[in-house]
Amino acid sequence: MIEMLSVDQLWHAIRREAESALARDPVFGAALSSSILDRPDFAHALAHQIGARLGKTHADRACFAQLARDAFASSPDLIDAASRDLQSIAIHDPATTALLPPLLNFKGYVALQVWRISNWLWREGRNDLALLLQSLSSDQLQVSIHPTASIGTSVFLDHATGIIIGAFAVIGDEVTILQNVTIGRIHSQPDRAPKIGRGVLLSAGSTILGNVSVGDCAKIGAGAVVEHDVPPCCTAVGVPARLANCPEKISV
Repeated sequence: MIEMLSVDQLWHAIRREAESALARDPVFGAALSSSILDRPDFAHALAHQIGARLGKTHADRACFAQLARDAFASSPDLIDAASRDLQSIAIHDPATTALLPPLLNFKGYVALQVWRISNWLWREGRNDLALLLQSLSSDQLQVSIHPTASIGTSVFLDHATGIIIGAFAVIGDEVTILQNVTIGRIHSQPDRAPKIGRGVLLSAGSTILGNVSVGDCAKIGAGAVVEHDVPPCCTAVGVPARLANCPEKISV
């Protein structure tokens, strides 16, 4: 298992990357200074990114950035989770091995951190503000995650357009979710939501509905519709989904 950096180590690594990028491209310097080099720590840099992504006006951007800073100060585990999410992208995404590009440019990363704040707000009883953040994330980032969902760490929303994660869904650590994925309840089971295990891959356009469990390290193929349990380490493909590549023979 790859050892994760501490939050302070992560921040120093990001600053080094920013300083190197500034030396390579001074035209990029103004954006880097505002986003990274003028910030005292990772929490402030991430809060700035959240404000910049959600707010349409300067006042809105400042308001959402302050909300994020307040959440991080009140609940430091949010920053620990954000650190693990960012490092997981650099470890697992073949398109980047650096930390700075996903922090600055990957809207799925920001959307996941917005959800973490909305979930914190919901647990604090501030439901209306939590739902406002969900709505803004849906509008601005094309990612809608209900505040009552439960999501682990080292999670990667790849491409992050058209992702919907409904109320009470449970998603484990080290899960990768590609674009246009839906995880939600069905009308006949309004209180039963999917449970996604550790290390699962949900490919583009897949749909997981109802009171189903997707086992650890399973893979859901592109466009698959899953309405029954998927055992660990199996692949589910097709509409409706059928099992393939299971470690031992399992009947559908």
